[in-house]
Amino acid sequence: MKFSCYASDLFDISEEAVAVFCSKTAKPEGDVLEKIDLLTDGALTDMYKSGEFDGSAGKLAMLHRVPEMSARRVIVAGLGEASKISPDGYRRAAGSVGKMALAHKIKKIALYYNGPDTAQVTSALVEGLVLGSYRYFDFKTKKEDRDEVIEALAVVVPQKGKLRQAETGLARGEIISRAVVDCRDLVNLPGNELYPETFAAGAEKLAKTGKFRCRVLGPAEIKKEKMGALLAVAQGADHQPRFVILEYNGRGAAAPVVLVGKGVTFDSGGISIKPALDMGEMKGDMTGAAVVLNVIAAAAQLKANVNLVGLLPLVENMPSGRASRPGDIIKARSGLTVEIISTDAEGRLILADALDYAKTLKPQAVIDIATLTGAAQYILGYAGAPFVGTSQKLNDNLRTAAEVTGERIWELPLWDDFAEAMKSKIADLKNSGGRPAGTLTASSFLKQFIGDWPWAHIDIAYCDLEPKGLPYVPVGPTGFGVRLLLELILRWKKVT
Repeated sequence: MKFSCYASDLFDISEEAVAVFCSKTAKPEGDVLEKIDLLTDGALTDMYKSGEFDGSAGKLAMLHRVPEMSARRVIVAGLGEASKISPDGYRRAAGSVGKMALAHKIKKIALYYNGPDTAQVTSALVEGLVLGSYRYFDFKTKKEDRDEVIEALAVVVPQKGKLRQAETGLARGEIISRAVVDCRDLVNLPGNELYPETFAAGAEKLAKTGKFRCRVLGPAEIKKEKMGALLAVAQGADHQPRFVILEYNGRGAAAPVVLVGKGVTFDSGGISIKPALDMGEMKGDMTGAAVVLNVIAAAAQLKANVNLVGLLPLVENMPSGRASRPGDIIKARSGLTVEIISTDAEGRLILADALDYAKTLKPQAVIDIATLTGAAQYILGYAGAPFVGTSQKLNDNLRTAAEVTGERIWELPLWDDFAEAMKSKIADLKNSGGRPAGTLTASSFLKQFIGDWPWAHIDIAYCDLEPKGLPYVPVGPTGFGVRLLLELILRWKKVT
């Protein structure tokens, strides 16, 4: 998609279609809608009277060949009640516009904005349209399938005085939406294409084109690091593990913020094998790692004023004669022993070694993100991500980022009861506490491996996949967490 930004009168915009945005009202209001209504002999008024359109959030109206307008189509997008309009409201509206544009085979579209907070809203509009019109067709062979795209997006403001702000927002929105798109693309890749070696190679390639560094530890180096938990998960697979270390320096010698992403490129469950139904979705059990990779890449492009390190433990979890068994006892990098109750509770094992490795970096804070527990479905469903944390400041900053981006999170407690459930009778810990409070017992397990620094854990299981489709989230991988963590990083405040 090509991006542009310019100042123009609405009626001189020459793209195939132009979208304008409005709040919910009883009739067409404002200079733009009133003039369009006048030029179309009351077409908008008729839509309001019939209930076809009233500016409600999610409502769209399309008008063809409005007199005096250069664009052949005008899309009017509703934002909802004026008192409740937010940047995410614009993001959702633009996402719906993107879907409509695809449905009508519109290749070139303009988004017209005349309001406050130009840079912030422009970024949200770009994100919404790009993410709402997302399609994945790398494995489609028919030309007509691959042609279903919007080729060009223009952001248009009415005065040249707002152009610089709009250009800033466009540039930011383009980088952020590209990061989410790249994350979704990675998650869409099948397990026979994406495995630890190819994921690591892709990270190295991205680092060469970006402004961050990438170092990859192979099996021998992982063993030298004594990452026994990670190796235990990987030992049943033919594809060998990798441990990827990403580094971005944006603030001199300051202590880094460390992001850890779970990277199980395919999770069969191991010996504790998963049911066949929907197992194909387990190619996406590396979403956390994909999120962290693209957050680091985008933060570097946006010149974030913070030092970042990304840690990506990459494995396949497969059953074989070499695989870990339920009942095995392993030793993690920290020296703690773990009794394996279920080989399908593997994500917490690779994260445990990554969190312990983070101690060597002397971080100012650590955040991990993972498709960790099926139990997360019974907390928030697909609507958001449960999270836990040890720092009130960090938790508050995450909530602020969630409000801005619309990527919703909900804090849960870390009571001692949950840690007690993870104690083993024959080892220091066990990797599963059973079904009760599964998301919290897994979080308490991870807490045993953190250092003396603020830590947060975000469980994106289920909100990583959208089952029905939302305004700027088509059915399939969502890329949830990219915008959330980027917003946190770009607004970073010390939490200690």
